[in-house]
Amino acid sequence: MRKLFFVVLVVALAVSMALPAVAQDEFVFGMVLVGPQNDRGWSQAHYEAGQYVEANLPGARMLVFESLNPADAPETTLLQVATEMVDQGAKLIITSSDAFEEDTDVVAEAFPDVVFINSSGDNAFTGEAPANVGNTMGQMEWGKLIAGCAAGLTTETGSIGYLGPLINGETRRLAASAYLGARYCYENYKGGDPADLTFTVTWIGFWFNIPGVTLDPTAEVNTFFDNGADVAMSGIDTPEVMTVAGQRAGRGEAVHGVAYDYAAGCDVSPEICLGSPYFNWGPSYLDIVSRVKDGTYTQEWTWFGPDWADLNNPDTSGVGFVVGDGLSEENAQHLDDFIASLAAFAADHPDENGIPTAIALWEGPLALQDGTVLAAEGEVVKPIEKDNPLTIWYLPQLLEGMVGASE
Repeated sequence: MRKLFFVVLVVALAVSMALPAVAQDEFVFGMVLVGPQNDRGWSQAHYEAGQYVEANLPGARMLVFESLNPADAPETTLLQVATEMVDQGAKLIITSSDAFEEDTDVVAEAFPDVVFINSSGDNAFTGEAPANVGNTMGQMEWGKLIAGCAAGLTTETGSIGYLGPLINGETRRLAASAYLGARYCYENYKGGDPADLTFTVTWIGFWFNIPGVTLDPTAEVNTFFDNGADVAMSGIDTPEVMTVAGQRAGRGEAVHGVAYDYAAGCDVSPEICLGSPYFNWGPSYLDIVSRVKDGTYTQEWTWFGPDWADLNNPDTSGVGFVVGDGLSEENAQHLDDFIASLAAFAADHPDENGIPTAIALWEGPLALQDGTVLAAEGEVVKPIEKDNPLTIWYLPQLLEGMVGASE
């Protein structure tokens, strides 16, 4: 009996001594989403990336605050959310939208021992951010080139509609990349005159629908189709483009859609989906969380790209493209050729920091909507330079040939 008691006591002591080690090994990080975690778009991609970190980094535990935006949480501030997360042990907080960029810098100053990562911003690059704030973003320009190509290959009316969120450097450069891909493939594979291609951009005013504040994305997609477009592309966080295109196709119309943000974006209306360019935040977040946890992270701005050897590898490719069922077999082969050409171009323009020295098709002659020369014949547009607005990253207007507002 005494022997049994001794064994139990030893086990109890061992367990009690192990508990602090388990708690010490836990690493808590926060994820602040601008939309719901199941939006089938931008916010869900970030949420699932946080789950990827939990699955691949022992001890990692994610805290989530979803739908921090003026419609869903008008009285809640980022400071309040961050304070609660820090109180629960968070040593790293990811603010996953450019809507949080300025507030992230302000809030980070209140928690100098906590690392903040703002996704899609560049204040760490420009030097405006506090020392405990970093930025990360995917090179979606490549994904939009591919998506635009799929649209240019498929359109029979020569009219493509692009549904954009709000207007800034990011959204202009992504819409412009889609246009360049569409124009190139419309001419070089389909045999059309690029001057005859209509590429119309409509901005709704935010990343997703806010009734009474933004334009109604459902109505705007219907307007594209009513005005002669037969392909609609999404640039917003939610899947209205795919929903409307699926409904119209169900009524017998020859229309298609291109999803955005999320690897499973085509699932909404798979039969008419041409594809979905998407961010894979998991590898980037895993790298950042791991380095913050072991104390080796230092402030940085990263612009991560695709793994051209395996575009949809969930462990290595930061930007991917899922080909949709709506793309014909012939056009799928053309798209494969186009992707191969992008991969070859990227291989010829590397940078030791993972930032390309050039991005395909961003080569002159190119002009902005107001006629300003962006690149002369044979000149490439620089991806990013500090204090230079005439770059891809800081694109100040849409490109000449695109229809839609630039400001």
